[in-house]
Amino acid sequence: MIDRIEVVRGGGSSLYGSSVIGGTVNVITTIPKSNSYALDYTYHIIDGQTSDQIFNGNATVVTNSRNLGASFFANHRQRGFYDANEDNFSEIPLVENTAAGANMFYLPKDNQKLEFNLSHIYEYRLGGEMITDVPVFQLQQAEDRTHKVWMASADYQINFNHDNSSFITYAAWQNTDRDHYTGIRPDDDSSELESFLADPPYGISDVSTFNVGLQVNHKLTNFLGGINTLTFGTEYVYDDVLDDIPTYNYLIDQTSKDYGVFLQSDWAITNSLTLLSGVRMDQHNLVDALVFSPRASLLYKLKQNTQFRVSYGSGFRAPQAFDTDLHIAFAGGGISRVTLSPQLEQENSQSFSASVNYDKPTENWVAGFTLEGFYNRLEDAFILQPIGEDAFGEVFEKRNGDGATVKGITLELRANYDRKLQIEGGFTLQSSEFDQPVQYIDGLQGISEFIRTPNDYGYAIMTYTPSDRWSATVNYVFTGRMKIPHFASDLNIAENEIYTTSTFSDLSTKLAYSFPIEKLGNFIECYAGIKNIFNAYQDNFDIGKNRDSNYIYGPAQPRTFFVGVKIRS
Repeated sequence: MIDRIEVVRGGGSSLYGSSVIGGTVNVITTIPKSNSYALDYTYHIIDGQTSDQIFNGNATVVTNSRNLGASFFANHRQRGFYDANEDNFSEIPLVENTAAGANMFYLPKDNQKLEFNLSHIYEYRLGGEMITDVPVFQLQQAEDRTHKVWMASADYQINFNHDNSSFITYAAWQNTDRDHYTGIRPDDDSSELESFLADPPYGISDVSTFNVGLQVNHKLTNFLGGINTLTFGTEYVYDDVLDDIPTYNYLIDQTSKDYGVFLQSDWAITNSLTLLSGVRMDQHNLVDALVFSPRASLLYKLKQNTQFRVSYGSGFRAPQAFDTDLHIAFAGGGISRVTLSPQLEQENSQSFSASVNYDKPTENWVAGFTLEGFYNRLEDAFILQPIGEDAFGEVFEKRNGDGATVKGITLELRANYDRKLQIEGGFTLQSSEFDQPVQYIDGLQGISEFIRTPNDYGYAIMTYTPSDRWSATVNYVFTGRMKIPHFASDLNIAENEIYTTSTFSDLSTKLAYSFPIEKLGNFIECYAGIKNIFNAYQDNFDIGKNRDSNYIYGPAQPRTFFVGVKIRS
């Protein structure tokens, strides 16, 4: 269903949302041209003890005239608990996930397209004490989540004026219905046990988002000697968040509304020089004044192989509840929660970037690099300030800090030989610091560095395809040191600390072989591999029910073997 994935560097485009300053990743779907199907099953064994099974299926159906069709998908995942330190509390939760959906299209004429998407996700997660045959409030410690997510969207596009003009309109909706439990069962001899069992901390979340907009594009073929594509658009985003746990006196009930208007010019001044410029205006119900966000990007092409780009973008994040604010964790023997400060204001941002891109093609190979520097300035940056404890545990308040700066440099290298050997990799050096130290744990001195943010990280991927049947992939991810708050609790550490992690080198590989089944007109691909070959994984998890559940860092899972088979038309 995916045609390509576009990575747009920098915040130069005004078409995207108010908080887009570092770049954009666009997933471009494709209109199917023929009937097809694919079935894929993968079995993982995590560290020799936990099974993880994933089934994926998709199909496309198209009429003979190819102006009407649909793509369907379904997937199911079932993963058990993973316990890294044998304390019978999970480091990776149990997951049961089922998703299904369809993308339907209709082309009334050659210059028109109508698409409609509908999908549903059902997911159950359970982490904590690894027992499944009793109610979760009977467990010593547990996080239990049941998600029901519906998503739908529709968009219509028409091109006219000899394809020099186009009109696009779209609407999207998403609803997340979540039942959840987060609790620590008091000790059997404690006075709190009776009240806990009488009113266990179950909660509900109901989050609805609606987005509607339109966009008009018009190409001026003779604009001061160049070609200029003008874009005017407007959109409206409605977001309603309800998250309630009566036992903890915890409630987030917030409705946000943002109305945006944008105007953009994509001016090809010459064959070598392009200026993308625009401005976005947002009216947000949680922000007092109109917010104007100018953005610009200048691209210069030197001959055929080299591109230079400089970009500037501004944006903001409104003082609204985000997904991370709904996260409840265990810390210091209790529950940590996030509240919003009544004085919370928007976070404003400005982003600058400059890059050079070079590619050298020959008859048998192509090689190139991208070197980019970036500087992002945040004013009134959001921080989480500890404000003490209540009867249930730690409380953090989302406030505005003084400001912060994120800056750095990225180098990416790539090469392809004869379309058989592909190598690419990148490395980033950066600093991410607040103007003033931020206190992450009450009683500890603050630090200026961002937490959970390494100053150096990188990746490398090598793909070898010697024939149509064989392929092999090796990928490597490097994660540098970072600082993590660590709350003390019994059985773990005696005092709170800001912990500096070690570096991680995560190496994985996959080998695949495919062959045709001529009588059925199908292809079968068999594959196997190892994730995290050298088991670069955290080795100091907390133990017991009073652990700090946020004290997790590094690669997502330990050494994992996997095998699978894929059948496709």
